[in-house]
Amino acid sequence: MVIHVQWLICSIAQLPLMGSSSLAPAKPSTIKEGVLLLHIDSSPMLRNGETGDWIGTFEGHKGAVWSCCLDTNALRAASGSADFSAKIWDALTGDELHSFAHKHIVRACAFSEDTYFLLTGGVEKVLRVYDMNRPDAAPREVAKTPGSVRAVTWLHSDQTILSSCTDSGGVRLWDVRTGDIVRTLETKSPVTSAEVSQDGRYITTCDGFSVKFWDANHFGLVKSYNMPCTVESASLEPKYGLKFVAGGEDMWIRVFNFHTGEELACNKGHHGPVHCVRFAPSGESYASGSEDGTIRIWQTGPLTNDDVDMTTNGKVKVSAEEVEGFQISDERKIKEEDLAD
Repeated sequence: MVIHVQWLICSIAQLPLMGSSSLAPAKPSTIKEGVLLLHIDSSPMLRNGETGDWIGTFEGHKGAVWSCCLDTNALRAASGSADFSAKIWDALTGDELHSFAHKHIVRACAFSEDTYFLLTGGVEKVLRVYDMNRPDAAPREVAKTPGSVRAVTWLHSDQTILSSCTDSGGVRLWDVRTGDIVRTLETKSPVTSAEVSQDGRYITTCDGFSVKFWDANHFGLVKSYNMPCTVESASLEPKYGLKFVAGGEDMWIRVFNFHTGEELACNKGHHGPVHCVRFAPSGESYASGSEDGTIRIWQTGPLTNDDVDMTTNGKVKVSAEEVEGFQISDERKIKEEDLAD
């Protein structure tokens, strides 16, 4: 089951080194667009963000991995697991650098933008901040949360923490300095996904049948769209912000116009509920992770001025190629097969 994916741009000099005892060896690869970090079962994996080629697997957890992330320099990875631990990994060698013991399942983790801190949350209902320069020091416990933590992220230059819970609605924003809740973004259902846009303007959340966009500075609700199914995850296109993708229980990946909510494309391919969708930093592709244990990369291609006009008029281009060992779907072939049936 794939429930988390993350894209990150890195230079060729930052590519993981192979041959470590911890990071299972794979062929070195050139990553032009970014690194996709994903996890399946108990092992987080790194893949080439352009082709889907496997780079390596971080081995060491003894339970299912619920969350994983890379720091902004692609030098370290972090993971949260059902084995009651969060681990820090060297992304170049695959070596385990540190393990932080918890008292219950760790459901979410996130590096601060400056990479100095790691935020964790889970079934304990406690948010913890670990100092990466002093990993042996006791963590700072920001606050008790109303329920089991589902998602966490940083915003406002690491001055604010965002968290959501599995058994209560809303997104809570915490002041890192005081540990106090400064604002709650109200939703009717528990928030399953939260993403801060690349430019820092919007917070994208999913709850029940709804995708919402919030002003990340003033916290007002900017847009709210009803979805055709219970939606698990959504992601805003990072370059132009003209469209967003969403996936959920009906196994389809849908593309919508950000300004109007009009459905632009509906992509078929997964055979189980979709738990996570994320755009690549370039906006030219997006990834979807599913209950069926696969990740699919959907290529949209670069936007020209004509493409921008077409997008606002309700049309979108999607194309891709299939890569062995990794599901990369061609929407055109899928549509042709559906018509043939």
